Amino acid sequence: MLRGRHGLRLDLIPMKRPSRFEHTRFLGDKRTQLVYDLDEWTDEDVVNEISESGVGLCFAPDTLAEARNRGYTLAAPGVTRRHLKPRA
Repeated sequence: MLRGRHGLRLDLIPMKRPSRFEHTRFLGDKRTQLVYDLDEWTDEDVVNEISESGVGLCFAPDTLAEARNRGYTLAAPGVTRRHLKPRA
């Protein structure tokens, strides 16, 4: 793995974050209770669909531990869950 002059990983191209969640690293999907790490996730279609559907949730503090506290599981490529109606 190569690092650039600012210490950024060069093997990953960061995806463009939705404007509503531009300062968020962890984005939760209320329908599936999956949380997406936007620094590592590469499938923009999934993140855009969550944002456009209005079912996205950010966490404060913006950590994986806080997402897990709320019952969310870290998403992995190829892992899917049934979409449920969000409670709130």
